[in-house]
Amino acid sequence: MFKVGFGYDRHRLVAGRAFRLGGVEIPAERGPAGHSDGDALIHALVDALLGALGEGDIGRLFPDTDPRFRGAASLSFLEDVMGRVEDAGWKVVNVDTVTVVEEPRIAPHVDRIRDVLCPVLGLERAGLGIKAKSAEGLGEVGEGRAVDCWAVVLLERA
Repeated sequence: MFKVGFGYDRHRLVAGRAFRLGGVEIPAERGPAGHSDGDALIHALVDALLGALGEGDIGRLFPDTDPRFRGAASLSFLEDVMGRVEDAGWKVVNVDTVTVVEEPRIAPHVDRIRDVLCPVLGLERAGLGIKAKSAEGLGEVGEGRAVDCWAVVLLERA
């Protein structure tokens, strides 16, 4: 038996914030605003995993109204949700993601992102797709004011 989950996240980019993506800090002039560290890629992954489990979304488990999560590392959210995946008797088969942002360039950091995420997801490198795109100057993302991330996960009974 298989389950598929889909996740999406968007964050405004603001000065004075570190740019974290997939658990990796990437040099940039602006970073994602957020209650936690604003890691939109991990937030999309968490939503995809929770969707596959039928457990709602990231805001239900880690609400931005809870002071415990202020400035929290999003990687801890992913670790928590992976525990839920395993406890429910599932394992991740593969993950595919897309990040759309004008700056910084993501492609040079993909290997580091895989190094962080693959062990948490229980995947070999080939099981994690990470694509980086530009919005070609269109809309909020294209104007450099936001970052968008999408994730799809395939779960299989363990």
